[in-house]
Amino acid sequence: MSRIAACLMILLLVASPAFARDSLGMFESWGAFRDSATPRCYAIARPVKRAGRVSPGFAAVGTWPRQKVRGQVHFRLSRNRADKAPVTLTVGERRFTLVAGRSDAWAADARGDATIIAAMRSASSMSIQTKDAQGRAFADAYALRGAATAIDAAALGCARLR
Repeated sequence: MSRIAACLMILLLVASPAFARDSLGMFESWGAFRDSATPRCYAIARPVKRAGRVSPGFAAVGTWPRQKVRGQVHFRLSRNRADKAPVTLTVGERRFTLVAGRSDAWAADARGDATIIAAMRSASSMSIQTKDAQGRAFADAYALRGAATAIDAAALGCARLR
């Protein structure tokens, strides 16, 4: 499955009806959910500090058992990104360059996803930075307390789904 196709699946998280999701729990500012019909499971959080009011933005880690996709990191930016503006994720002291569309960003590959998730497990916060369409720098910040538990709950929530 291509990274773009996988990203499009994540975008369905926002567009799907709320009744299709089962809550697997809330862990601080992170929630874990399962959609058995798709099937998919994901941990998701809103930024504690976001750059603007264009979009609420979110960070998510998703699993799609049928596609054999596990632990895919995805960000919805709070503003539209400027063309060709790099997107940098800072998790604790680590920095990652992300692949980005106009309003979304993700790791380049599964290895990048795994490295980011490992960093998330040992850090207390993360932020994603880029420039908006007007060329202004902005950042969305996330608290990571509860993230590891939500990620694990989402993975377990899809362990038996195919």
